[in-house]
Amino acid sequence: MQLPAGPAALGAPLLALPVAFGISGVANLDSPLSPALVVILVLLGLVSLLILILTGGISHFQDPLFCVFVVFSFVSAVDLIIALEEDGLISGFTELYVREGEPHVRTAHGLLLCYWDGTVHYGLYLGMVSAIGQRKNYRSLGLLWLGSMLMSAVVFLLGNLLGKYSPELSPSFLLNLPYLLILAWAGRRLFQQPRALPSLSPEQVAEEQRKPLYQRPQDLLLILILILTAAFTFFRGMVVLDCPADSCFDYTHLHEPYLRDPVAYPKVQMLIYLFYLLPFLILAIYALALPGCSWLPDWSLVFAGAVAQAQFTHLGSSLHSRTPFPYQTPDDVLGSFLLSNVLYALGPQLLALRCLHSPAFFLPPNPPGLARAKKYQ
Repeated sequence: MQLPAGPAALGAPLLALPVAFGISGVANLDSPLSPALVVILVLLGLVSLLILILTGGISHFQDPLFCVFVVFSFVSAVDLIIALEEDGLISGFTELYVREGEPHVRTAHGLLLCYWDGTVHYGLYLGMVSAIGQRKNYRSLGLLWLGSMLMSAVVFLLGNLLGKYSPELSPSFLLNLPYLLILAWAGRRLFQQPRALPSLSPEQVAEEQRKPLYQRPQDLLLILILILTAAFTFFRGMVVLDCPADSCFDYTHLHEPYLRDPVAYPKVQMLIYLFYLLPFLILAIYALALPGCSWLPDWSLVFAGAVAQAQFTHLGSSLHSRTPFPYQTPDDVLGSFLLSNVLYALGPQLLALRCLHSPAFFLPPNPPGLARAKKYQ
């Protein structure tokens, strides 16, 4: 009997709890057989995942990303267990793994990453696996997930290498390399999938693209928001590069002291914003002014996912008790700090929504087969 794709994705995370508890219990045994038992438990977990993938639908193997999403949903459940245990809500599941394998997860940044992976990423996995099972297009969800995963992985890994906890790196850190390779491969597969083109005639596309900017007030407002976002991106980039200006000094000491935290995650985050997000924002402003930039809808989703994940982690880490008190956000500027960072995250989300809901302006002139394109979403 073949299970639908959805139950297979739901079943994988359910294995995380018994596997984590079993490994923790066996590892605490004072016996020379403990390492062997740990290996056996891990192998049993992997075999169970394989069975779930197979029963979830052998026909889904024509889309290998189905297997990736099911396995990663298991990882999401493990991350959620880690976060709950480190915050004292549960105990006895992942102490050994965190202590010996990933001590960096105990930082505020690491815990917020685990919460995001265990909730948002898991929800995206469910949506994409369900879409695969129903033969629907999941390209948009996939690109959103890709941006979020890449941002979380790159910032966390570079922060571990450059921050004050870098001497605590263990050989298990090398396991992140195949993880990054899988993400790169998954991203390539997602970009190769066909787009869900809207059912628009070439005449409708041409009419939309003939409108000047002053006749598109929503785009004009969005450009203004992106300009402000770009300015704030540049400013915070200069702050972490130790710009000698008084405004930069005041900002790090009075408004956002978390940028000075020696764990290095916030500095890496701001530098990624400066060197990658800022050029994208400038190009997006150009694409909103001139028609036919067909690359924008895809990349707006990637950056929307990346910025949403980054801002959630940055905001939470600035306020979390695991962050040393001198680097936590002061109470007297908490309101302005939250407002500025929430609005900062809003710009890329609005851009992605604009591209999804009204894509005609970004389509190439007279795209072939536009009028007869099927609507998948």
